[in-house]
Amino acid sequence: MKTDYKYLFKNIGLLTISQFGTKLLVFFLVPLYTSILTTEEYGIFDLFNTTIALLIPILTLNIMDSVIRFALDKDSDPACILSISLQVFFKGILFFIFLLIINRFFHIIPVINHYIPVLVWMFLVTGLYQIISNFSRGIDDVFAVSVAGVLSSAVSLTLSVLLLVAAKWGLKGYFYANIAGPAAALCYLAIRLKIWNYICFTNVASDLKRQMLSYSIPLIFNSVSWWINGASDRYVITALCGMAANGIYSVGYKIPGILNIFQTIFNQAWALSTVREFDSKDKSGFFTQTYKLYHFGMSIICSLIIVFTRLIAAILYAKDFYQAWAYVPFLTISIVFGALSGHIGGIFTAVKDTKAFSLSTSIGAVVNLLLNFILVSAFGPLGAAIATVFSYFLVWQIRILLVRRHIKMQLSLLHDYLTYIILLLQSILILAFDDSIGLYVILAALTGCIVFLYRKEAGSLLNHLRKRAAHS
Repeated sequence: MKTDYKYLFKNIGLLTISQFGTKLLVFFLVPLYTSILTTEEYGIFDLFNTTIALLIPILTLNIMDSVIRFALDKDSDPACILSISLQVFFKGILFFIFLLIINRFFHIIPVINHYIPVLVWMFLVTGLYQIISNFSRGIDDVFAVSVAGVLSSAVSLTLSVLLLVAAKWGLKGYFYANIAGPAAALCYLAIRLKIWNYICFTNVASDLKRQMLSYSIPLIFNSVSWWINGASDRYVITALCGMAANGIYSVGYKIPGILNIFQTIFNQAWALSTVREFDSKDKSGFFTQTYKLYHFGMSIICSLIIVFTRLIAAILYAKDFYQAWAYVPFLTISIVFGALSGHIGGIFTAVKDTKAFSLSTSIGAVVNLLLNFILVSAFGPLGAAIATVFSYFLVWQIRILLVRRHIKMQLSLLHDYLTYIILLLQSILILAFDDSIGLYVILAALTGCIVFLYRKEAGSLLNHLRKRAAHS
C-alpha cells in the first residue's frame, strides 16, 4: 500500500480506538438519560452545551485551529505554538467570567445564574482539552489522543451512572459527569506529553503569534457559522415550541450520532494526511479515490440508519422522547453533507485558505437561520431538521466549487446527486407510511441502488480489505 494510505489508515485506526467503542457505549446509554432526565432538563443541558461550543471559538479567537495546523509544519516551534495558544485561551476565559458576572448582577438570562460554576468549568476544561489534543495531533502523537478519548468517555460514563442512578443528582450530576471526563483526559495528555516542557511565556515570537491569529481569526466565522448550522435550530425551537420540544429534538441527534462517530474519526485523520500528502494535481489519485470511498461509506451507513430508524428509536428513546425518531432521517443526511464538507475542508487547511472555510459556512449559516424561522413556524421541529439538511448541502456544494482552485479531483457528481435523491426518498417514505413488509422491501431496494451506483468503489474497498486480511 502506498505511504499516503498507510499514514491515513494508521491514524484512522488509532482514532477509532479512541472514539468508536466508547461513543457507541454512550449511544447505548441514551435510554438511561432519557428515562431519568425530563425533556426540559435535557433541553437545558443541550442549550448550555451548545452555547459553550459557540463561545469558545469566539472568546479564544479560535486559536485551537491554529495549534494543529502550525504544529504540523516541519520547521515549527512546538513550545512557541502551545505557549501562544494558552496565552490567548486564558484571556478568553477571563472575559467569559466577566460576562457571567455581568449577567449575575443584571439578570439578563436568569437561568444561567444557577449554573455559573458549572459553566466556568465546562468552558475551561473543554477549551483546554481541545488545545492540548490538537497539539498532540500536530506533533504526531495520535496514540496519546486515542487513549485520552477512551479515558474521557470511560470517566464520563461511569460518573453518569453513579451520579444519575446511585446519587440521584439529576441534571447537575449529568453536568459534572460530562466535565469530569474531558478533565481526566486533559490530565493524562498533560502528563503523557510533559506539557510543562513546552510552556514558555517569555520570548514568544510575536511574528508567529501574528501568523497564528491571522490564520485562526477568519476561522471564527467558520466556527460560528457551523454552530449556527448545527445548533441555532435548538434556540429557534425553544423560542417557538418550548424547552420540552427542544429536549426531544436534541435527543433526535443521538441516532445520527452513529454516523457522526465515523465522520469525526475520518476527518481528524484526514486533516493530518492532507497537510502531509497535498498535491495540487492529485497525480496519484489519492484525494479523488479517498473522497469517493468516503462518500460511498457515509451514504450507505446513512441509508441503513434511515431504514432502521424506528427500530433503533424504540430501543433507545424512553417515554416522550420516542417521538424524536421523526427527526432522525433528515438529521442523518445533514451529517453526510457535513462530513463531506469537512473532507474538502481538509484541503483548505493544507493550503491555509481560511477564506474558503468562512465563505461557504457563512452562506450556509444565513440560509439555515432564515429557513429555521420559516420552517419551524410551519412544521415544528421537523422543519428545523429540513433546514439543517438544506444548509449543509449548500455548504458542501460551495466547497466543491471552491476546492477546484487548489486541486484537480475527478468526481462523479451525477452519482452523488442521485444518491442524495435516494436518501431523501427513503426519509419521506419512512415518515409517510406505517411499518409494513412492503415499506421495508422498498427501503432496502433503494439502499441496493446506492450500492449499484458505487459498485466500483465498493469493489475497490472489498479488494483492499481482502489484501489487508491476507497480509495480517
